[in-house]
Amino acid sequence: MSNRYSIFSVIRNGLSHNEKWGQAWRSPEPKREYDVVIVGAGGHGLATAYYLAKVHGVRNIAVLEKGWLGGGNTARNTTIVRSNYLWDESSQLYEKSMQLWEGLSQDLNYNVMFSQRGVMNLAHTLQEVRDTQRRINANHFNGVDGEWLDPEQVREIVPIINLNSRYPVLGASFQRRAGVARHDAVAWGFARAADRLGVDIIQNCPVTNIRTKDGAIEGVDTGQGFIKTKKLAVVVAGHSSVLADMAGIRLPIESHPLQALVSEPVKPAVHTVIMSNAVHAYLSQSDKGDLVIGAGIDQYTGYGQRGSFHNIEHTLQAIVEMFPSLSRVRMNRQWGGIVDVTPDACPIVSKTDIKGLYFNCGWGTGGFKATPGSGWAFAHTVAHDEPHALNAAFSIDRFYTGHLIDEHGAAAVAH
Repeated sequence: MSNRYSIFSVIRNGLSHNEKWGQAWRSPEPKREYDVVIVGAGGHGLATAYYLAKVHGVRNIAVLEKGWLGGGNTARNTTIVRSNYLWDESSQLYEKSMQLWEGLSQDLNYNVMFSQRGVMNLAHTLQEVRDTQRRINANHFNGVDGEWLDPEQVREIVPIINLNSRYPVLGASFQRRAGVARHDAVAWGFARAADRLGVDIIQNCPVTNIRTKDGAIEGVDTGQGFIKTKKLAVVVAGHSSVLADMAGIRLPIESHPLQALVSEPVKPAVHTVIMSNAVHAYLSQSDKGDLVIGAGIDQYTGYGQRGSFHNIEHTLQAIVEMFPSLSRVRMNRQWGGIVDVTPDACPIVSKTDIKGLYFNCGWGTGGFKATPGSGWAFAHTVAHDEPHALNAAFSIDRFYTGHLIDEHGAAAVAH
């Protein structure tokens, strides 16, 4: 078991040239049977395992990952955290996540580098002004912080912005508690904390088949043999429909590439996160100076992690128009993730008709910010075989009952 991190452990290991740090988590061989098997060792899957063990006392848990820990969408996002969604159901779930973010480093005993530098959503048209102000008012009813900024207030916070480009800035919403976190640290922190509670994290272990018997989960076939379990929780983002197909379930999900890119390091110029839904572009600056830029999802479906050039071209055109001083900054690298999108732009955090089978998917472009809240609510669902009040509305049943939650207005851009 790894030691607890503290100022004293830093000093002690510094004196020994940092050669005696213990392993952060184990690499165990899989057991024949577990009480719960979680497929997907990204942020959501690891958070689910952690809260299952910590809150619900379930310790015989395996987290299976086909590649390496945190190597999927957790490593392929732009780390933005916010909770200012429109509808009550979304706002409350994301706000629970925000509250967990605010104490996460202390809870996990691992610095996830959560920086509450604020998130600004620009409004470029009169309709966007009305929609944005409506969302701020809705946030206030749900206890979520938010304020309206006029153009000059936007300029005070972001001096390099051009308010009168082809995309004139008429104002913006601003959530000061929002910000960014370090994606790798989030995965490592949850992995280390779950491991300390006895969770087995098994990497390079792809699931090849889901076995059911008499309408209930029997176990999974993997690259390392058959693993028996009565509860299977699937948290694999863009590959959710692939796993669902193994169990004979058809999910209302499409998988799309989602692109982002980073620049060479520059001096501090952007001190908050700036987003524009109208042009599907957003911008923040990392602690080491890179400009982190994101785009909207590619329109075609697929599992490629490259994306198409025209999306990047359109995004950079908008960025340069709104921030002319960045026009000569060089881009260092680009990447793509695979996002799973539902018809109402909201997730599925739900049990299924197969006893013991649970799915957490469909987060689209908003998955990273929900990491702790998603894991917390999903752990309750798996432990009790019933949803928590926070995720009850995100049942898969809503797609045939008609109780949809349309968050396209607050979730249609990569963020």
